[in-house]
Amino acid sequence: MHWLWVLIVGAIIGAIAGAITHHSGAMGRISNIIAGLVGSALGEALLGHWGPQLAGMAIIPSLIGAIVVVAVVSFFLMRSSAKN
Repeated sequence: MHWLWVLIVGAIIGAIAGAITHHSGAMGRISNIIAGLVGSALGEALLGHWGPQLAGMAIIPSLIGAIVVVAVVSFFLMRSSAKN
């Protein structure tokens, strides 16, 4: 049951990060979940486990990490589509 909550919270974090960077539609729902989970791991590794937590993820560092992941991925996707 814990993994279901992790996926739901990861999806929400990824969707918020996509909305903040204005790239949520370009990536899709599955990519938002992946960006939320990877961003959570990255944010917590770099910034620590501070702030409110939900499903074992610190929300603020996770959101910051997801914003970075979404911005980097969308940059490379736009760059590769511009070459074609």
